Amino acid sequence: MQVGKASIKFEEPPVIESMASIAGKKEGEGPLGKLFDVVEQDDMFGADTWEKAESALQKQTADLAIEKGDIRKKDIRYLFAGDLLGQLIATSFGTVDLEIPLFGLFGACSTMGEALNLGAMTVAGGYADKVLAMASSHFATAEKQFRFPLGYGSQRPFSSSWTVTGCGAVILTKHRKEGIAAITGITTGRMVDMGIKDSMNMGAAMAPAAFHTILQNFDDFQVDENYYDKIITGDLGKIGRTILLDFMKNKGHNLETLHTDCGIEIFDPDSQDTHAGGSGCGCAASTLCSYILPKIKEGTWKRVLFVPTGALLSTVSFNEGETIPGIAHGVVIEHIGN
Repeated sequence: MQVGKASIKFEEPPVIESMASIAGKKEGEGPLGKLFDVVEQDDMFGADTWEKAESALQKQTADLAIEKGDIRKKDIRYLFAGDLLGQLIATSFGTVDLEIPLFGLFGACSTMGEALNLGAMTVAGGYADKVLAMASSHFATAEKQFRFPLGYGSQRPFSSSWTVTGCGAVILTKHRKEGIAAITGITTGRMVDMGIKDSMNMGAAMAPAAFHTILQNFDDFQVDENYYDKIITGDLGKIGRTILLDFMKNKGHNLETLHTDCGIEIFDPDSQDTHAGGSGCGCAASTLCSYILPKIKEGTWKRVLFVPTGALLSTVSFNEGETIPGIAHGVVIEHIGN
């Protein structure tokens, strides 16, 4: 099942049997608004703190994925989930009532890719019949932790992105001939550090990692861009996308019409003031479950390389003047059937 340096090709591909997406009010006003399962008008989600709100967001999304799949919680062996907050408090507090054994993950905004990588390996390896993979972010919790208090009113540069309030969850099950889509392969990313220090330009920090993972996927599977109907990164935004396309072109790969980015798809640049686009763990996760997977299920796209991207900084590392390493995890998702 191992191929190349960093990839796995599943002989019996795990299947996505259920999915759910919940987004905030701003996300609901964007191009994907009608595609989310739920658009919550109250960004507090009925809680009294932003952090509790994100925990509630995770719990509601997990419950919805379980309900839509008509699955019993006790049949889900493991939960792979994460968020952007210190010590993963949105996940740990939000999923406690699920009573599912948890692997808490931090891959910054690439966390959904990490969850799918690990979840697919676990199911394909026979260590679980069903697993739940999930990631979330919340605009207010992320801004509060990484930048300024919301009431500060700081001016955002045009290179900055807008953290998505959203969550996406999928339930993976062992190989079968029906389902939403199949995960036929993965390419696990490595750390890539190009010396970027600007926390207001996440696209520049993450684009080199996306470039490396896509090239690694091509090399490991002995394919090129023509193998895929779409290559979709997580939250590079407009600036990161430009960098990625330039890097790929220099290596002889033209992704201009093939590539899109979740951070570009989720917001309308003309009517929503998000500057470079969307970001956050919930950006890739909610876009996957509302927009990407339905298109694969219906056969519009037969094979997609999904590449969530993450900038691995913390408030400590940034304040100490460290650079911002990037990481990106590749997931090959295919249509089931003819």
